[in-house]
Formats: sequence, structure tokens, C-alpha cells
Amino acid sequence: MTAKLHDSRPCVLGEGALWHPLRRQFFWCDINNMRILCDDGRMWQFDEHVSALGWVDHDTFVVATETALIKFNIETEAKSTLCSLEADDPTTRSNDGRADPWGGFWIGTMRKENPDGGGAIYRYYRGELRRLFAPLSIPNAICFTPDKTAAYWGDTVPAKVFKTKLDKDGWPSAAPTVFLDLKAEGLNPDGATVTADGSFLNAQWGAARVAKYSPAGTFLESFPLPTSHVTCPALGGPDMSTLYVTTAQEHMDAAQLEAEPLAGQTFAIETTLRGLPEHQVIL
Repeated sequence: MTAKLHDSRPCVLGEGALWHPLRRQFFWCDINNMRILCDDGRMWQFDEHVSALGWVDHDTFVVATETALIKFNIETEAKSTLCSLEADDPTTRSNDGRADPWGGFWIGTMRKENPDGGGAIYRYYRGELRRLFAPLSIPNAICFTPDKTAAYWGDTVPAKVFKTKLDKDGWPSAAPTVFLDLKAEGLNPDGATVTADGSFLNAQWGAARVAKYSPAGTFLESFPLPTSHVTCPALGGPDMSTLYVTTAQEHMDAAQLEAEPLAGQTFAIETTLRGLPEHQVIL
């Protein structure tokens, strides 16, 4: 299960990995370069940071920008604002996000500089944006158990991933519990997704891998990448067994970039895993 180069366009900060189940194409964001990319070679440029995606229909996405959640048609490039997102605070931007099984969209925010304690996680559902968890530093790892009973989310700075029980409408119904505490191992949890059998796949910044954990939090195996700053995984492909992974060049000096010439590029690993179709955002 060797990682193969899927797209050679380097991203300063690749994120927002999404396999579109209707288009059967892979999409992702380059946060710092303010663009969305597709593996058919297309790219959409924005005038502010974009970090996460959810699909609404064949051509329409929810996009988390620096200041808002917007509806964006990739064919016409028409945009409309669904709601503002900390638009009154120029020090923050969106980060990791993902659609939930009820058609909602969870999104994290963080400070652009000195992110310690300046972020939060929100849920957009049926036209309402509600703050769920704060204060956080670098919210990441947002995904949901296949049985719809819980959400995962993490904070990279304390190196923890949490699990939160959900009610019948997808709102948190109990205090979060620690699912993974990776601090002692020196691991930094970034983006995540789940498999059809409930395993948790976590991109680990600085560790050059995606790690697989059981639903109980036991480490099972890892999928190595040829560059250290691994940011976000997604399962897709014809039988939902291809592991797509975004990476980053951010915080790498000239010597590191020379040593890791594939940094920031996007990879695909053929696995024996099986993913679930990405949830649709219902507006």
C-alpha cells in the first residue's frame, strides 16, 4: 500500500479532502493560496482563505471561507453567502470541517497567528449557525461514527481527539470525552475520516502518515506518506477503497523543502479499507 502521487500541484496548506460521490472526483483546498482544486485539473481562485467543503448537489458546494459559509457552483462560479463566520474578527479563519449525517456542516475556526486558544467549532444546520465547542486552538479531525451516535473532533495543540455523543438531530448531547491523547507520543492530530466499519483514520502533522485506530481508540496500522506535513484524508474511488491524502509546505524551511520535494502535493493509496459516501449538505 504505497502512496502514489495523485496531483503534483503543490499546496502551501492542503486541506478539506472530499471525494464527491456523484461526480466521482476528488476535491481539496489550498488554504493559504485561497483556492479549491479538483483532480480533473481545474482550480477555483478566491479572495480569502478557503478551508473545507461539503457537497450539496452535482455542481454545488458549501465552502468554508475566512469569513463565511458560502454556496458555490463550480460550473457557473456563482456564489451566495449562507451565514457569516466570525466575520467581525479579522484575526481568525476557518479550518477543518465536514458534513454530518443529518445534512448539517461542522466547521472549526482558528487564529491566523498565535492560534493558542482563539478557535471554536460550529455547526450549521437548517439555516442556523451554532457554536458548539470553545475555546480551542487548532480544531481538526471532524468526522462522525457510521451509526450516527457520535462525532469526533480534535485540537492539534494539546494533541487530543475527542468523542461527543449526539442526539437524534445531530446536536451534542453529552460532554466530550477523550478518544485519543497523542501528546506522549509526540503526534499532532490533523484531519480525519472514518471507514465503513467504524475505524478512525487520522492524518498526523509532522509524522508522514495517516494512522488507523479502532473504535475503541487502539492503534491498528499506519499508511506512510513521502512528506512529513500530512493534513487530511478521504476515502473514495470506484469501490471507496482509495485513500486520498493532502499535505502541506507550511512551516518548512528551504532545507526541509529540498529534502521533501513532494511536500504540499496530493497522494492516493490503494487500500483494503472501505469508506462511506461523504454526507450531503441539505440547505
